[in-house]
Amino acid sequence: MNLASKPLWTVIVVALLALVPLLFPGYQTSLITLTLIYALLAMSIDILAGFTGRTPLCHGAIFGTSTYVVMYYVTVTGGDPWIGVLLGIATAVLVALIFAVLAVRTTGVYFLLLTLALGMIVWGVCQRWTSVTGGENGLRGTVRPEWLVDSARFYYFVLVVGLTATMLMWRFVRSPFGLTLKGIRESESRMRSLGYNTTGHLMLGFLFSGLMAGIAGALYAFFNSFVSPSTVALAQSVKGLLMAIIGGVGTLFGGIVGAAIIVLLENVVSSFTERWSMVLGLLFVLAMIFTPEGVVGKCMSLLRRRRN
Repeated sequence: MNLASKPLWTVIVVALLALVPLLFPGYQTSLITLTLIYALLAMSIDILAGFTGRTPLCHGAIFGTSTYVVMYYVTVTGGDPWIGVLLGIATAVLVALIFAVLAVRTTGVYFLLLTLALGMIVWGVCQRWTSVTGGENGLRGTVRPEWLVDSARFYYFVLVVGLTATMLMWRFVRSPFGLTLKGIRESESRMRSLGYNTTGHLMLGFLFSGLMAGIAGALYAFFNSFVSPSTVALAQSVKGLLMAIIGGVGTLFGGIVGAAIIVLLENVVSSFTERWSMVLGLLFVLAMIFTPEGVVGKCMSLLRRRRN
């Protein structure tokens, strides 16, 4: 079942999300806000991993670069937050362009390792360029505009941006261009023999994916009011990829489910034990064994079986 093609389901889900500040005020609203931000990151990764067959390990760096630029522009230079957001997203797209030029001609494990290395370069720059990034101390300060200080109002802002970005991603993967990316995923050599510029398509797909990750990073700057090298670290990329995998790679909307599961587990399990990362690792192993297609992918396959 495709949620975006079912107006009734879409209305129900949006209505439930709109009720969140009323049903779960305070900390719970902030937690769901964080989930929506990470859902954008997970879906941006799924555009490459699920629809082009290229699994990236650099999107945490793209995400964090946007966060860094917003934080620096507002807290250090005293600039306008909205200009900072535009600069952050533009920088994220520029970084994505550089990564794409270097990586799209590789496939499989080579693409994985190359994007990992590129992400580590960004982490190294943020770690060592202390005069700009603050090094390990990072950058701290309130960058959220005054009218978004209220947590409920900020939640609705993130919800509107998230829904808009999600619909753009859905239209992107369902468009003729997105179908071409799926063809490249299945057989790049065949698509090339049919006359398609596969390299150009992959670069544009990477850029669009980076744009979505940049939007998520800018929202994260508003949410967290702090950025450090851990924001661009490999762990951030792995977390986003894990969200996409748990939800279902190639489903797009699985990123939302995966983000909800991971953020919830992180916050619930960490309140009981410091070894919460072991629980997440166990979850990942079990998911790969029992539901390799992810939660949403599993539900879709069960629905198809019932119809047949």
